[in-house]
Amino acid sequence: MQIITDPSEMQKIAEKLRLQHQYIGVVMTMGALHEGHLSLVKLARQKAGTVIMTIFVNPSQFGPNEDFHRYPRPFEQDVALARSAGIDYLFAPAVEAMYPEGYSTTIDPGPIATSFEGVSRPGHFSGMATVVVKLLGITRPHLAVFGEKDAQQLTVIRRVVADLNIAVTILGAPIARESDGLATSSRNIYLSSDERRQAAVLYRAIRYAQEQIEQGRTDLEVIAKEAEAIVRAEPDAEPDYLCFVDDTTFGPAAKALPGKAYRLIMAVRIGSTRLIDNWSFEYR
Repeated sequence: MQIITDPSEMQKIAEKLRLQHQYIGVVMTMGALHEGHLSLVKLARQKAGTVIMTIFVNPSQFGPNEDFHRYPRPFEQDVALARSAGIDYLFAPAVEAMYPEGYSTTIDPGPIATSFEGVSRPGHFSGMATVVVKLLGITRPHLAVFGEKDAQQLTVIRRVVADLNIAVTILGAPIARESDGLATSSRNIYLSSDERRQAAVLYRAIRYAQEQIEQGRTDLEVIAKEAEAIVRAEPDAEPDYLCFVDDTTFGPAAKALPGKAYRLIMAVRIGSTRLIDNWSFEYR
C-alpha cells in the first residue's frame, strides 16, 4: 500500500492507472476506521481492480459547535487497518493541501440538503459535497462506495454527481451493525458504558417500525411517533428527528403507497453524542 499526501501526485497516479485500463474504486473516510468502513472496502474490492481510500477530516463540514478538534485521528492504526483490508493507495492530505490560501469555491447541493441533517447542521452538506467533488477529481475513480447509514448524505452525493455530470458510479453499502444492532460509527467511542447500553434503543425503534410495516400498517406518521416514544423512554435519549421520508426525494411521507420506497430516518442524542440511523423498505 502506498500512502500519498499530495493531491497532484494522487491525480497523476490515478491518471496512469486509467491509461493502464485499471478500474478504480474509492472509499472516502475521515479515518477512525471501523468495521463499517471495512465493509465498504470489501464491496469496492469486489468491483474494482484498484482501490483507493481517502482519509481526510474535512473542517468545512463541521459546524462551529461540533467536534472537529476532538474528532478521533488514530492515523497509525488506520494505516494498519487499511493495509490489512487490501487498500492499494491511501490518500491522506493535510487541510492546507485541500484548501490552500485563497480557496473560495463551494458547492450548494440545493433543496435536498436543507432538511433534517441540513437543519441540524447548517452548512454541513455544502462542505461535504465540496470535498467529495474535490476528492473525485483527485482520485479519478470509476466507482465510489458510500455507506447507507448516512442516507441523506448518499442522496445528496447522487444528486450532485448527476447534476454536475460527473462520470462516476455511486454505490451504497448496507449499514454495518454491532451485536445489539447499533450502527457502527466513529462517534460510538464517545458513549459511556451506560449511554452505550441506551444507544441500542435506535435499533429497537427500527425493529418496531419494521414489524408494523410487515403487519400491513400504512400510517407512517403514527408509526414514527410510536417509534419515537420507544426512543424517548431511555433517560438520556433525545431525538432531533425521527420520521419516514420518500427514499428518492427525502420529502416527508405520511402514508405508505404500494410500489413506493420509503426510509425511516432518525438522529438521536444520547447524552452529548449525536447518532444517526435509518431503515429503508418498499411497500407492497
